[in-house]
Amino acid sequence: MGSDNEQEWLDTRFDELWPITRSITGPGFRKSLEILQQDIPLEIQSVPSGTEVFDWEIPPEWRVHEAKLTGPEGEVYADLNETNLAVVNYSEPVDKHLTLNELDPHLYTLPDLPEATPYVTSYYERNWGFCLPHTVYESLPEGEYHAHIDSELDEDGELNYAHTVLEGESDREILLSTYLCHPSLANNELSGPLVMASLYNRIAAWDNRKFTYRFVILPETIGSLTYLSEYGRHLQDNLVAGLVLTCLGGPEETLSYKETRREDALIDEVVRHIDDYMDQDIQFRRFDTKGSDERQYCSPGFNLPVGQFARTPYGEYDGYHNSLDTKEFMGIKSLVESAEGIEQVLKTIEYGGYYLNQEPYGEPMMSKRDLYPTVNNPDEYDGRDLVRTMMRILNYSDGTRPTVKIAERYEMPVEDLRVAIEQLCHTGLLEPMSHTPDYNNHHES
Repeated sequence: MGSDNEQEWLDTRFDELWPITRSITGPGFRKSLEILQQDIPLEIQSVPSGTEVFDWEIPPEWRVHEAKLTGPEGEVYADLNETNLAVVNYSEPVDKHLTLNELDPHLYTLPDLPEATPYVTSYYERNWGFCLPHTVYESLPEGEYHAHIDSELDEDGELNYAHTVLEGESDREILLSTYLCHPSLANNELSGPLVMASLYNRIAAWDNRKFTYRFVILPETIGSLTYLSEYGRHLQDNLVAGLVLTCLGGPEETLSYKETRREDALIDEVVRHIDDYMDQDIQFRRFDTKGSDERQYCSPGFNLPVGQFARTPYGEYDGYHNSLDTKEFMGIKSLVESAEGIEQVLKTIEYGGYYLNQEPYGEPMMSKRDLYPTVNNPDEYDGRDLVRTMMRILNYSDGTRPTVKIAERYEMPVEDLRVAIEQLCHTGLLEPMSHTPDYNNHHES
């Protein structure tokens, strides 16, 4: 898919997704998943409200039909039809006439960004409210206001998530996870699913895939907890590496990588290697419990090797969680560039992981496999250089270090080992490990 065509496709998909009123449950979330099914063959799953997931419980399903705040003279100061940030997400139904003083505890603004409408939620505590620019708030006259929110909190509802798998040569998996529950936020919301759609199409077009790729779209936090309650054991048994995709647009020129909780997982080593030895600069952040769904994947009970990629990270730009987070700020071109950078990381994992020498007792005889010049000719040094690289790979491929670390031992990018790895695998001297080191126990690499 060409770059121009990809930008046009992502731009169209953005415009379809942008106006939908989404939350962690409800019809807006399902409609958004159905739109993304045009690009990714997602299987949509449902889990009933009230289901316990670890220390949490799936809340009632929220549906909102109308939300409007009307002033004393009939002026409309907040309206869901104008922006779906106007209502506090998960507001309970209300139809009241109140004084400005009575209304005030239910109004939310950003005094430091007076023109912006904030994004406010109350998923697990019954509440209601309206969000509006602080300049509008300051202009509110005294008098009687009509607060009307036509919403439902359905105890018999459901939470939805969606996933799909691209099969590879191995059943060992790489996880790509993102969320889709914020309404009308571009960088903080739609950048992740759109980059995932791009990555799905890119990976599906690879000639061959060593690993199996799992794509997951869910509501943030409660969705990843629900997914782990269903697939956590499977991921513990099969996961090679994982990435949470979030905030992948904006003006920053480089990707920003948040390390796994372990800090020494294969994905951490690969990203550091790319930054040090390949033509891609990456900013690094240490693991912290502030963030997205990597908090759940990396929680102590799972300790999965899951990092996070962003471009303009959450909390580091004025439009975070408010109406300034627009398509213009996010930039469709930035999404394509982010997808290109992450694809390079995934391709590097494909051949930068762990291998086992199948003839570890002494050096194997290379010439009988047509891997070594049969005549000691000084003109054949190029072939000898390749053999030397093969011998180095074989010597260090005992399952204790990934090939990215072997490459660093000789101060070269791991892509320079690719031809040697492919030839060694073709002749049966080298095989990818059917498992990676146990990430729940420290290992030396």
